[in-house]
Amino acid sequence: MLAGTATRTAHDAAVENLRRARAGAGAVQLGKPSSNLFRFGDRDTGAAARRLDTSALDGVLGVDPDRRTAEVQGMATYETIVDATLVHGLMPLVVPQLKTITLGGAVTGLGVESTSFRAGLPHESVLEMDVLTPAGELLHVTPDGEHADLFAAFPNSYGTLGYAVRLVVELAPVTPFVKLTHHRYPSASAASAAIERFVAAGEVDFLDGVVFGPDEQYLTTGEFVQAPMPGARISDYTGQEVFYRSLQRRPVDHLTVHDYLWRWDTDWFWCSRAFGVQHPLVRRFWPRRLRRSDVYRRLVALDQRYGASNRVREALGGTAEEMVVQDVEIPVERLAEFLEFFHREIPVLPVWLCPLQLRGERSWPLYPMEPGRLYVNVGFWSSVAEKPGDRWAHNRLIEQCVADLGAHKSLYSTVHYGEDEFWSHYNGAAYRAVKQRYDPDGRSPDLFAKVTGR
Repeated sequence: MLAGTATRTAHDAAVENLRRARAGAGAVQLGKPSSNLFRFGDRDTGAAARRLDTSALDGVLGVDPDRRTAEVQGMATYETIVDATLVHGLMPLVVPQLKTITLGGAVTGLGVESTSFRAGLPHESVLEMDVLTPAGELLHVTPDGEHADLFAAFPNSYGTLGYAVRLVVELAPVTPFVKLTHHRYPSASAASAAIERFVAAGEVDFLDGVVFGPDEQYLTTGEFVQAPMPGARISDYTGQEVFYRSLQRRPVDHLTVHDYLWRWDTDWFWCSRAFGVQHPLVRRFWPRRLRRSDVYRRLVALDQRYGASNRVREALGGTAEEMVVQDVEIPVERLAEFLEFFHREIPVLPVWLCPLQLRGERSWPLYPMEPGRLYVNVGFWSSVAEKPGDRWAHNRLIEQCVADLGAHKSLYSTVHYGEDEFWSHYNGAAYRAVKQRYDPDGRSPDLFAKVTGR
């Protein structure tokens, strides 16, 4: 049996064991070996909590090349899924940029990548799933079946309505290589207009970008190709070179499709610089197998547990820093306005841009983006000096700006909304109806409590 695959018998046994454990437990956490959340809680602080063993639910049950579908266990990482599908010349419609993001996590949370301008969000490619509810029931969930309300409310519920233990998802065909072209723009308004043109033309397979400063932004278009252009090099950014730096000096580039999908993971976009990993000498001796986003994230979790970096800053006479790690969905026509605010108030660069729009005509109640409307995910992941006496001032400022622009904020990171405002943004009425049906005894926290810790 290939690595990362799972048998139906083993799957059924693992699900039954998980169902029994869930039915007999109170407050629990999934026993995942890694996390991509930036809400540091019990998992990271070391507090005791009962964890459900999901180690037997991390594989691929099968790939159907004819139907272009994959049957996947909920805790399978995209790294595992990509390894299983690429051998068939296929990939998930949206592959979030970090290897250890799980399919179940992307569907109950949110995920975007450079195919999202045409393929939408990961949950839009789900055809069916089996969900283990907080009450310990195992339900077969489809878009139009008995539990269609749970299917619709599952995205952005972050495990508070249940855990997806099996999913069937659509796949898309690939070629062996991706040709990249990096386009520079002198202003956010010029980049915004270019995003609209690229999306309207529909001629590229991938589209994302990086903002290096108010007068330097790049959009990267990607096209599937069977082979590189004659004489062109095939780049490798898992060694000494760093991908994001190539945007400024290499107008055209080629990567294998595998390396393209994971181009951001080696350096966690650009965040590996915080650990010195982009310094040539450090990079040479930092083992390649440890140049991964999950390694860097574990280092950040340790720092958050012990407050080491802020202790050092304060001991040296500096100030503590506020972690500013967020992804927000901005309507494309308001992107320049948001970036102007961001450059003025939040001293963080670079910034990631990822155009997205819902794939279909339906909307999703807990993350109410408008069908047919183009948004741009703006991702920023760093820290800034704390304002005296106000630990989360910058994050609250961002939340206010996002609300003022009619935008949306992903909930994988810190959340500072008051309860009434939170539910006004994330459709409290729809959530409470589904929560009452599938968790009437409140065995899992509600969404507000889960993401705020309140």
